[in-house]
Amino acid sequence: MIFITENDVLGKSLPIYHIERMIAETGEPFEDEEHIVYVNSQIKDETSFGKLMHDFACTEAKDMYYHVLADRVRYFKEDEKGVTAMCKAMEDMRNEARAEGSKENAVRSAREMIKDGDLSYEKIAQYSGLTVDEVKELATKQPA
Repeated sequence: MIFITENDVLGKSLPIYHIERMIAETGEPFEDEEHIVYVNSQIKDETSFGKLMHDFACTEAKDMYYHVLADRVRYFKEDEKGVTAMCKAMEDMRNEARAEGSKENAVRSAREMIKDGDLSYEKIAQYSGLTVDEVKELATKQPA
């Protein structure tokens, strides 16, 4: 997981922080292939990293250092096919976020109905839009 942050969130004035998981009791690495990288986008010096952070903050391709990145920005902002592709991608992301929100609301409602205990799993599924199996799974995870 990579986080490109607006500020130096860890406050050590480093451009990049690599976070690795470990077992606290033994000090050994926890080899689950999970890695977190924080990128401090405030660094905009003349190093290759600083130039890349500069380019990430640019809104105009003409102001960028890296031509490959500038060409892609130009394509998605100025080329008709690129603009269409970007609009489609943004619309898909909005629809996905909307669907996730609806699912979260359905799960929240189903949990409340399960907690009340007045309705069958079938009725809860019908009212929430979840499947009966999803309702049953939620019921097994309900706190006592």
